[in-house]
Amino acid sequence: MCGIVGVLGDHEAAPILVEALKRLEYRGYDSAGIATLNDGHLDRRRAVGKLVNLSDLLVHEPLAGKAGIGHTRWATHGVPSVGNAHPHKAGPVAVVHNGIIENYRELRAELAAAGIGYETETDTETVALLTRMHMDQGDGPVEAAMRTIDKLRGAYALAFLFDGEPDLIVAARLGPPLAIGHGEGEMFVGSDAIALAPLTDRITYLEEGDRAIVTRKGVEIRDAKGNLANRPVKTVSIDGTRIDKAGHKHFMAKEIAEQPNVVGEAVRHYLDPQGNISFPGEEIDFTKLDRLTMVACGTAYIACLVAKYWFEDLARLPVDVDVASEFRYREPPIGPRTLAIFASQSGETADTLAALRYCRDKTAGIACVVNVTESSIARESDIVLPIHAGVEVGVASTKAFTCKLTVMFLLALKAAHQRGHIDDTRLSDLVSALRGLPSVISAALDQNDAVQRTATLLSEARDVLFLGRGRMFPLALEGALKLKEISYIHAEAYASGELKHGPIALIDKNMPVVVLAPRDAIFDKTVSNMQEVMARKGKVVLVSDEDGLAEASDGVWQTIRMPRVDPLLTPILYAIPAQLLAYHTAVAKGTDVDQPRNLAKSVTVE
Repeated sequence: MCGIVGVLGDHEAAPILVEALKRLEYRGYDSAGIATLNDGHLDRRRAVGKLVNLSDLLVHEPLAGKAGIGHTRWATHGVPSVGNAHPHKAGPVAVVHNGIIENYRELRAELAAAGIGYETETDTETVALLTRMHMDQGDGPVEAAMRTIDKLRGAYALAFLFDGEPDLIVAARLGPPLAIGHGEGEMFVGSDAIALAPLTDRITYLEEGDRAIVTRKGVEIRDAKGNLANRPVKTVSIDGTRIDKAGHKHFMAKEIAEQPNVVGEAVRHYLDPQGNISFPGEEIDFTKLDRLTMVACGTAYIACLVAKYWFEDLARLPVDVDVASEFRYREPPIGPRTLAIFASQSGETADTLAALRYCRDKTAGIACVVNVTESSIARESDIVLPIHAGVEVGVASTKAFTCKLTVMFLLALKAAHQRGHIDDTRLSDLVSALRGLPSVISAALDQNDAVQRTATLLSEARDVLFLGRGRMFPLALEGALKLKEISYIHAEAYASGELKHGPIALIDKNMPVVVLAPRDAIFDKTVSNMQEVMARKGKVVLVSDEDGLAEASDGVWQTIRMPRVDPLLTPILYAIPAQLLAYHTAVAKGTDVDQPRNLAKSVTVE
């Protein structure tokens, strides 16, 4: 959500800023802008919509200067417009901001009392106006920025640029992430390492409450108490931050296709050649636990719902699963024999991070399942379980979902074996099935053309239902979420047994119903529910394996055949057709697959 870049360089800043912002497009945005210092004077360009609009503007109205800041904005306060776009400028200062200033109305009142008005609908303009006021009162740029930051409540990543200061950027972080990049006689600021990857591989991550004074010679960082802070410089893998579509039309298509490789990588990372499961850092002793609490948002939350089935079935370990935004305010009681597990692709999800902090010192430990190991959630966890999905650009999570599931399944196997609920032979069989999963996923991807034909028909629907039982119920939720995220078709998911408790009233000849039903122990129950749909002329899309289709495909509208797999692994496998259905439906409708409207990849503010 939103993206920040800053440059103190040896070359013209504008093209560098725009290129860095392109690498942050995956975070979601609706306007963009940059400001540079030319001959000591601030100037800026802003545009609504895609970055190409800003690029076009810069062709006709170029910006010179070797120091600058840039921003992609996802609207919170105020509609997407040029006036509300960042950077915001007030006299000698320009500011870019990711987050929400919760007390901006109070600060506006303070400004009004000083005779200072505002021009935009945004909370961020208040930051620029306050800094200008402090400078008018005689403060230097750094002191003015620091005094302003002292007054802010809420969440922010900030970068300040000043008239007459071509060798200075002031940065601050409370909540949303911010990183400092180190070059040779150059320095950079960015929301993440991905933005800075072409510029440097040496990164310092600001901690909560940090403030940084950046010059071309280096950076001085002070913590929330004003003490000098020695934050480490880390070398990041350039390969790990590479962003390209690799010949695919969309990032989402590429990321769906990558799943055999990344799931295989996740398996290899946690299994030794003998099939033993090992996790990094502190060993988890599941025999000393009475319960798990799993907390996440969006697709990560759905992954936790799947994991609940695994932990309770295999390890006989009770699991509570919560949406982070509800958990953090419900403040539930948590015992010392509970392990709290937090899942997040970015590791920066604001609600999940707040929930983690609530659990601190209340539980047996904090574990996280994340894709970004230098993220805030990872840094604040006792046990970090990387999912090894690689950079995921598409807003609708695909490979990160299946990799999360893979790591959670391994964790459930470890728990089950430790607690004596599966023996060595059963463990070996499941490990063997897991090692074979990449090839099974590849076979599922081979059904792409059949899924595309079904999706073309589905694209004409206004509403779609997804049904599933047992471990397929969370996958029905995931299928519905994916479809509405990127195709904008209204979709809902229900446990199949709930059909007669309300949703069946929606069924008519125009209602497609996607039924996820591998041939497992509860297949017959799911088929009975499917027959109730068909009796009311609902159009059933049956997703099953060869045996399931042979038994139950008579009279259905469309079928999608999946390969056979151990029933415990069906949630990972059946994510593939759910993703492909959403993808091809969105393509057929002509929507923006990778950057759907109103959505952001990383929700770093509440």
